[in-house]
Amino acid sequence: MHQALYRIWRPGIFDDVVGQEHITTTLKNEIAAGRPAHAYLFIGSRGTGKATCARIVAKAVNCLNQHDGNPCGECEMCRGIDNGSLVDVVEIDAASNNGVENIRDLREEANFLPNAAKYRVYIIDEVHMLSVSAFNALLKILEEPPAHVLFVLATTEVHKVPATILSRCQRFDFRRIDSGVIAGRLQQVAQGEGFHLEEEAAMLIARMADGGMRDALSIMDLCSSYNREITVDTVSQATGLVAQDYLFKLAEAAHTRNTGEFLELVGQAGRSYVEYDRLCEQLIGHYRNLMVAKSSKKPEDLIVCLPEVLEQYKEQARRFPVAEILQTLTILQETLAAMTKTTYRRTELEMAAVRICELRSQAPVGESADTSALEGRLASLEQRFAAGAVPAAAQPKAAQEEPKTAAAAPAKQEPAAPKGAAPAADLPISPFAEWPQVLTALSKTNVALSGFLVSSRAFFQGNRVLIDCRNSMFLDLVRNNQKAKDDLKRAIAQVTGQNYGIGPYNAETAPEQPDQQPTNPVDALLSNAKAAGIPIEIN
Repeated sequence: MHQALYRIWRPGIFDDVVGQEHITTTLKNEIAAGRPAHAYLFIGSRGTGKATCARIVAKAVNCLNQHDGNPCGECEMCRGIDNGSLVDVVEIDAASNNGVENIRDLREEANFLPNAAKYRVYIIDEVHMLSVSAFNALLKILEEPPAHVLFVLATTEVHKVPATILSRCQRFDFRRIDSGVIAGRLQQVAQGEGFHLEEEAAMLIARMADGGMRDALSIMDLCSSYNREITVDTVSQATGLVAQDYLFKLAEAAHTRNTGEFLELVGQAGRSYVEYDRLCEQLIGHYRNLMVAKSSKKPEDLIVCLPEVLEQYKEQARRFPVAEILQTLTILQETLAAMTKTTYRRTELEMAAVRICELRSQAPVGESADTSALEGRLASLEQRFAAGAVPAAAQPKAAQEEPKTAAAAPAKQEPAAPKGAAPAADLPISPFAEWPQVLTALSKTNVALSGFLVSSRAFFQGNRVLIDCRNSMFLDLVRNNQKAKDDLKRAIAQVTGQNYGIGPYNAETAPEQPDQQPTNPVDALLSNAKAAGIPIEIN
């Protein structure tokens, strides 16, 4: 029967453990000096060496021919622990043995002297899974342990371990292993197993493992079964990944607002039997690297890739605004979370594609998203000026004093409009430039409604937002579903800071919009402010 690589190449001594030297050096020194702690707590993500180091500790404290804190691996005790025949070393999986009765049995057994070894060692994996009563029972023996008992607790979720347990253990935090270290170890294993592993393929596997050596060895084991010559293509085909160039093409399609090309690339991935959630994960990793390349002075320290690929990241990041990268990351993370709740994963990714491509729909190609966002805010402020929603503090002094004059000589007032009356037909209509931000906010509270509004437009008219959407399902939903109306109004208020009514936009009856638009949004804002009588000082 084939044995997994991670089992064949599991370290037998502390010196063979890679990436955790800060831990193995301390453990070796303690054991060599004959002063091991009575309880250790190993913390870290999966595959970083917690269980391996726990077994090495059990061997080292009982080894008959110990060398500088390392077990010999040849004596009766070492061989007994390796093959599981030594009853004095007990491994417990707390995920399936988490009851108080299991820990009570352990306590009763621990009072007896070891059968053959020097120490009776209990290794409790995933200790955070113990029940509250089981933790209390374990605490009793940790407070006053017999001299011949040693505990090694391991967990991936230390926040679930009670503070009373933490305070009675010597704690070691296992770090995620550096990708370069993992790639080097993979090359050693590949050489020992007699198959060829390309450097770029080793780095790709290391990135996929995300700091876990066991995961890296498992992926390489899978790839070696697919082809003894492990290349980047081998890794991609065996694990269902898309090529790096493919991710650059997807990002470029999104940046240029080419929704059709983006959807076609997603379809090609599906025809190549790539899982859509895996593709989404890769896109998240790609945009993360773009964010780092855009923001860091030394991206090579944070992005694990070959030099020529790093240059591709730098070149693409140079053309992508930070706001666009961050918004895309947010959409992709929301999509990945949504994929866990549906079987329509392709649809979720395609909806994300449309949303991503619409991010820049309000700005010309090549213009920064930050400028687009500024223009959106200016347009919103212009609308408030046009509707007369100018704060009292910003109004001219004469305007603020007007009520006093009016009190002295009351003028004839116009009759008030009846409550709930529709806005006058001759009120000006202006584009709602921040509409994409409204859809993003709406997607967090009502995904279905935001999906119906893809490719829609919106306009301001007085205190209403007019929505231009030809989707009949959207129209039915807002007519018959009060929750949909409320969710949409809340999203508009969240973006604009004001409460607006909503209504349909009729292009046939809407007033004709001027063809000429101010080339400079700041000039337009100053012009409107001047028209409203607001004093402007330019330094």
